[in-house]
Amino acid sequence: MRATTIHAPFDMRVEDVPEPVVQLPTDAVVRVLRACICGSDLWAYRGEAARQPGQRIGHEFLGIVEGTGSEVTGVRRGDLVVAPFMWSDGVCDYCTEGLTTSCEHGGFWGAVGYDGGQGEAVRVPYADGTLVQLPADAASDEHLLSALLTLSDVMGTGHHAALGAGARAGATVAVVGDGAVGLCAVLAAKRLGAERIIALGRHQVRTDIARRFGATDVVAERGDAAIEAVRELTRGQGAHAVIEAVGTEQSMSTAVNITRDGGAIGFVGVPHGSGTGLDLSVMFDRNIALRGGVAPVRTYIPQLLPDILDGTIDPSPVFDLTVGLEGVPDGYKAMDQRTALKVLVTN
Repeated sequence: MRATTIHAPFDMRVEDVPEPVVQLPTDAVVRVLRACICGSDLWAYRGEAARQPGQRIGHEFLGIVEGTGSEVTGVRRGDLVVAPFMWSDGVCDYCTEGLTTSCEHGGFWGAVGYDGGQGEAVRVPYADGTLVQLPADAASDEHLLSALLTLSDVMGTGHHAALGAGARAGATVAVVGDGAVGLCAVLAAKRLGAERIIALGRHQVRTDIARRFGATDVVAERGDAAIEAVRELTRGQGAHAVIEAVGTEQSMSTAVNITRDGGAIGFVGVPHGSGTGLDLSVMFDRNIALRGGVAPVRTYIPQLLPDILDGTIDPSPVFDLTVGLEGVPDGYKAMDQRTALKVLVTN
């Protein structure tokens, strides 16, 4: 089959690799219909996250089950399924508590020796704990497939951030970051009933999507100017709930400084850089809570799925460029150069 591999910084290739097969009785093999490129994939692309030459890549996909091991009972051949960005067994202590990203037997797609989502097929460990079945007729609905694909990562991650920040009815929410996760966090905050949503972002195409998703205000400034702008919008107090969806020192510092006393920050931006941007004394004095981390999206898929199916939420606008599998290297280049927000990959 064909699959995307990474060989060095900026060296992405689509190559022939062995077809996946069922190796363990808990496995399934999924033929990929839709995948996508994540902003976090760019850290490997740019050489800021180590990868072995030839390693697979991609952690967001949905597709059709082609085969299952003898112990798999939750899905069967022909089912349309979506996979969260990590596999999990569904039965360990962490999984039963909803923290599937800490599963004792879990792992990431594209890890050494495992398939990545940006390929024609994937061997799925612990299929019963990992895969979520989708309505069969969705396979013929291009728009719905795109929306459902966001459940593999960005919609669930935005939801995780909104929950961590305490987004709720009547609250003012501020979102730092205008990438796909930040935009989905706007949508999640709106879904949770936030009264006012302030989107911080400099790219009008993206902030236009934020407004479409429910943002009531947009702040294009950065740093101290952004802090001042949010404070001005909130009578000097800041937002009850702040979502940090970037992961830099500056973005976290901004998040702390626009949070209302007694408020909370939900952080899901993968941390990178020399520092955290956190001053614990400031957070202590102002009673600011910090929650977040790697989103257990497998737990959230069943919660969010009905709202996508009935049209209550539609995260599909985060995809603004579509490529076939052979075009994945060009998709990485487009996202790296910020000419694309998030690239959809079709098989």
